[in-house]
Amino acid sequence: MRLPTSAAAIAAALILPVAAHAAEAPVQVALDASKPGAVIDRHVFGQFAEHLGSGIYGGIWVGKESTIPNTRGIRNDVVAALKALKVPNVRWPGGCFADQYNWRRGIGPERKAAAGEPNTFGTDEFMDFAQQIGTEAYVSVNLGSSTAQDASEWLEYMTSSTDSALGAERAKNGHPEPYKVAILGLGNESWDCGGAMSADFYVNEMKRFSHFVHSYNPAQPMKRVAVGPSGPDPTYTEAVMKAWKGRSWAWDIEGLSLHSYSTGGWPPHMSDTGFDEKDYAVLLKDSLGMDDTLKTQSAIMDKYDPEKKVALVVDEWGSWLAPTPGSSPGALVQQNSQRDAVLAALNLNIFARHADRVRMANIAQMVNVLQAMILTDKDRMVLTPTYHVFHMYVPFQDATFVPLTFDAGAYTTNGVTLPRVDAVAAKDKAGKVWIAVTNIDPKSPATFSVSLAGVKATKASGQTLSAPKVDSVNTFDAPDTVAPKALSAKVAGGKLTLTVAPASVTVLGLE
Repeated sequence: MRLPTSAAAIAAALILPVAAHAAEAPVQVALDASKPGAVIDRHVFGQFAEHLGSGIYGGIWVGKESTIPNTRGIRNDVVAALKALKVPNVRWPGGCFADQYNWRRGIGPERKAAAGEPNTFGTDEFMDFAQQIGTEAYVSVNLGSSTAQDASEWLEYMTSSTDSALGAERAKNGHPEPYKVAILGLGNESWDCGGAMSADFYVNEMKRFSHFVHSYNPAQPMKRVAVGPSGPDPTYTEAVMKAWKGRSWAWDIEGLSLHSYSTGGWPPHMSDTGFDEKDYAVLLKDSLGMDDTLKTQSAIMDKYDPEKKVALVVDEWGSWLAPTPGSSPGALVQQNSQRDAVLAALNLNIFARHADRVRMANIAQMVNVLQAMILTDKDRMVLTPTYHVFHMYVPFQDATFVPLTFDAGAYTTNGVTLPRVDAVAAKDKAGKVWIAVTNIDPKSPATFSVSLAGVKATKASGQTLSAPKVDSVNTFDAPDTVAPKALSAKVAGGKLTLTVAPASVTVLGLE
């Protein structure tokens, strides 16, 4: 990035202030709650925790002897924060790590480190963590460097009764009751770090694993997710879905994974703080490409599965930026700014619009890695702007999509053009309608005029998330620089009118 030379130019280009500029015409939005769409599956709000950097060790696990308040070695502060998100599922142990993981080294009282992995946080600890935060387990088995028999034995250890040898071993390790594995990942990125397999080779391996690796508790069904595409690449999608269409009784899958990161160009190079307006726009434009990626992959899946039985599972997504200066590059540590909050909202909105096919997603990652919900440092913890967006969107879990029509307008800077605003709506199980509006423009506020059909309301209330600057972050010394604030708006003449700050995310419930 070429930097401006004058002090005034630097002040204008870096750390872009989100000050109010000339008002734009109101965005006219039409909402019709009498024409519901698909259910926005709660699993779209899933999380991802990989043995990478301090995502597990220090982020979740501190050990039973730690002075940091914990329950059986798991941080109490992190558990409380995640419970508030109503996390539907957590994908573990990876990622690329999953295809080199030896689960046997992470069970029992005697454990030894291997290749930098302490193994003190293993299967029983993960299941304890999942139970503490009230989530379902999405376990990725090692298809890349291990065997179907080994994966089958791992499932026997987790899900069988004590009548089996491995169930008895689990009981001996302190957990007599079987665990529930709700979702099973059949490998990870097999086109790359998971074995550099051709699509046809992977399909043959996936069939074996799908047949032999199963839950040992018939009362607890388990969904299986096959490795799918990297971004828009159609190769794996075609191969897996063609095989699925011709499947026999011996194997099946319920999901196809998709990995797509927002980077603004590969390899990841964009700064997590101190970026200019062009970098703000470039990253968000890259992220909005998720919509076209989903359309491309969904169209292929529709050829083989017009009834949409197989879910498209976006189990790795989010911003991937340059590592924070001073951190280990391999730990993938990055700060989390108001730009990340806007990026998160835009992607959640895209998933909601594709709710008929996209029924699960996992942001990368949960703690201390990439676009994290939470950052920790020893005994300190801070919630990120992305965390606040997920918390604000909790009412959208398992809500029914409500169609909106509006002209998003345009925001242009440095030759990059984006929609100026975005909005989605949904009706929860109690019948309450929620609307989420995102102002992408970082310089001007946005006014929305929402006509309400099929819903009676006199007011709306909820929260809005904005920040002093688009690169504002929460730190351990200033944890509330970016925090949601209460917001209410009146409904008059069947219209909801509200004005929101530049580069902001707002969620309101109609009352």
